[in-house]
Amino acid sequence: QVHLAESGGGSVQAGGSLRLSCTASGETSSMYSMGWFRQVPGKERELVAAISRFSTNTYYLDSVKARFTIFRDNAKNMLSLEMNNLEPEDTAVYYCAVRLRPNPSLQDTTEYGSWGQGTQVTVSS
Repeated sequence: QVHLAESGGGSVQAGGSLRLSCTASGETSSMYSMGWFRQVPGKERELVAAISRFSTNTYYLDSVKARFTIFRDNAKNMLSLEMNNLEPEDTAVYYCAVRLRPNPSLQDTTEYGSWGQGTQVTVSS
């Protein structure tokens, strides 16, 4: 099993920046691709960004391209999301997740799991 814990959320004004972090523990050698999801009340959780096991490939939701950057440090078992030029529409609870089996399609949201508790991001206009 892999356990994930997110941190770094907060409240910022539009145009501001935040960096989210996700620390993994447990059977981290079994981790493959990882991703950041977000969810607002009444809506389904959506994949915001994903990164392959050795950082060779990334995926971004269209609305966050050029504003968000996902990166990981396998030696430290950490996943991060740098978020710049934040917009009120980015307000959500952000979760990190991991796949424990290989899948060449990063945006295929099946098999992502080991959800953390989430971290709230609030962007005011």
